[in-house]
Amino acid sequence: MSATVLIVEDEPKLAELLRDYLQHAGYEASILDSGPPVAQWVREHDPDLILLDLMLPGKDGMEICKEIRTFSSVPIIMVTARVEEIDRLLGLELGADDYICKPFSPREVVARVRAVLRRSGGNTTYTEQGLALDESRMQATLHGKDIALTAVEFKLLQIMAANPGRIFSRDQLMDRIYSDERIVSDRTIDSHIKKLRRKIASVVPDEELIRSVYGVGYKYEVAEKE
Repeated sequence: MSATVLIVEDEPKLAELLRDYLQHAGYEASILDSGPPVAQWVREHDPDLILLDLMLPGKDGMEICKEIRTFSSVPIIMVTARVEEIDRLLGLELGADDYICKPFSPREVVARVRAVLRRSGGNTTYTEQGLALDESRMQATLHGKDIALTAVEFKLLQIMAANPGRIFSRDQLMDRIYSDERIVSDRTIDSHIKKLRRKIASVVPDEELIRSVYGVGYKYEVAEKE
């Protein structure tokens, strides 16, 4: 069965062009041209991915993304002509999976859709040393206790927990989190790690899962119980 993509775009020609390219690539594609009906449409049709324009009539993409994340972990690619870094970071904090900046080529969009769907396709739950990560719901639990994470924090924890003991440099983490090669400072990763550690500590204050390796980066490690 083909993956379904919801295109939320108020420029009719652009929306139709994207739909044509996606359908030619083998996807099913639907179009909405305003913000208010999006959340209900997602509830009713459960798409595999959403291409969500930032500037929409009635309700902007940031609001829609935040609303959808209250009930769904469907991958969301934000489409925007506003390239300010604060908008990008805010979008990811709200749960967006990727960005595409206008102007773009339709082929680029298809490639990004394919990449995001491939990354999110597993949607599996796995447990490692008391940690359970449910990608389909973006939910993390440690020893049965919920850890409320943003999308970026979840991805950072998922990457490191899947490779316990491996040291990741800041650049490696940035490359995996921000796939569009945007310029993001080291401090951005440090900030996300700091918040992730704080949230883990609020659940299990006696365990330090994310460890700093001075001058190198970070690793996920659980100390052996004596």
